[in-house]
Amino acid sequence: MAAVSSSSRSRSKSRSRSNHRQGEASSTEKLVEAIIQLLEAGTTPWRREWDASGGGHHVNLISGHRYQGANPILLTFGMHLRASALPYWCGFAEAKALGMFTRKGSQGVRILRPQVNRVAGDTERSGSLDASTATPGIKPDDAPTDRVWMSFRPVVVFNAIDLEGDALAGWVEQRQAEAAGAERSEPDRLAAAEDLLGAWPVPLSFGGERACYLPQIDRIQLPERAAFHSAAGFYATWAQEVIHSTRHASCLQRDLSGRFGSRAYAREELVAELGSVLLGDRLEIGSALENHAAYLGHWLDLLRETPQVLFQVLGEARRAVELVLPEAVENDPG
Repeated sequence: MAAVSSSSRSRSKSRSRSNHRQGEASSTEKLVEAIIQLLEAGTTPWRREWDASGGGHHVNLISGHRYQGANPILLTFGMHLRASALPYWCGFAEAKALGMFTRKGSQGVRILRPQVNRVAGDTERSGSLDASTATPGIKPDDAPTDRVWMSFRPVVVFNAIDLEGDALAGWVEQRQAEAAGAERSEPDRLAAAEDLLGAWPVPLSFGGERACYLPQIDRIQLPERAAFHSAAGFYATWAQEVIHSTRHASCLQRDLSGRFGSRAYAREELVAELGSVLLGDRLEIGSALENHAAYLGHWLDLLRETPQVLFQVLGEARRAVELVLPEAVENDPG
């Protein structure tokens, strides 16, 4: 048998990486194209009112674990695209192992599974996120310190509505029962939101007709509480301005130079929009924000010009939310 040259192996690996990147780019473009269509129809596909009776958080259908990071937004996109009311998801292999299969023509949703990477000395290794390994343990004083960082790899999951099989109804009922058992009253959820947002160190003032963050003086301005149609809408708006405030030089130093209509302005508004959705999910208040029609056209231009900006903005939104309400480290099933 002829030996395979190192250059042939190198070309093969290069083609494999290139095909993988092309596949990811195609998947991103298809997702963004679907989002653009929804935006053009006047639907803001990442917004979702909080409905514990409908399942509440996005969770894995089999394990019940909550999806983390920016994944709740990607999964909410998926629910919109398939008109599903069930926030339950699982991988193809998971479903198949339990006698469930995807319906003909079903397409999964690509999410990002967190992965902890660790370098200790001259050894590098990585694996699925595990709270037991995310923080280095106690070491002798002369032992080298591990370098640990987070990365994300794409995985595909299917919604419960994409599946069929005798076992499906039982799994859905189990997840719904768990969500109902964990449901908190609206006053409790709103009180928790008040405590968290009120503890954010950026000063807050009331008055005027619009909500905004004033970066020059590092202050949040909101209309009086009575001006809002609902308490949930008030807290969702407050959460959005808190996300805006994380762009300050003392926090994440996002671009503050954009004027209305500019690419930088549209990007920052999208970061705040998506960040408030993630924060609303963690606080269990939803994202009952008023539509800002003035921004929709700029977001459409941004997404059409560079589809990859969606995942860049999602990353920025996730980092902003982590400053306000850090997420407990746990496995994010895929």
